[in-house]
Amino acid sequence: MVCSLSPSAHSTDFELERNGRMRQFLTLLAIACGCVGLASAASFSGTLLDASCYSQQKSAAACTATSSTTAFMISVQGKVYQLDDTGNTKAAEAMKNRADRSTDPNNATNAQVMAKITGTREGNTINVESIDVQ
Repeated sequence: MVCSLSPSAHSTDFELERNGRMRQFLTLLAIACGCVGLASAASFSGTLLDASCYSQQKSAAACTATSSTTAFMISVQGKVYQLDDTGNTKAAEAMKNRADRSTDPNNATNAQVMAKITGTREGNTINVESIDVQ
């Protein structure tokens, strides 16, 4: 007894399996792309704070960053984030450059130090890529 499959039945099974695998692949690809999008850099604009002061005072108004600050936080719309070590180094350098500019009488300084930070957020910490202090 010879058992044979017709060519159309065999190709239909093959195509169904191939389509199923293609759907799985595309689904995994879409999930991977979504995860990459979540880890992309974001922009945070707000008031730069002295982290040591803030940890004691819990008040953004009392803890403006200065050129001698070494650990920083940023207050963005009432939410406070810590900067990572790289961010602290970049912010300290930016503050020192700002202090150099503040000796110019034509360049008035504000009590609050505004900053725009580009980086990724992990919990309450921002991994800083760049910082611009105004």
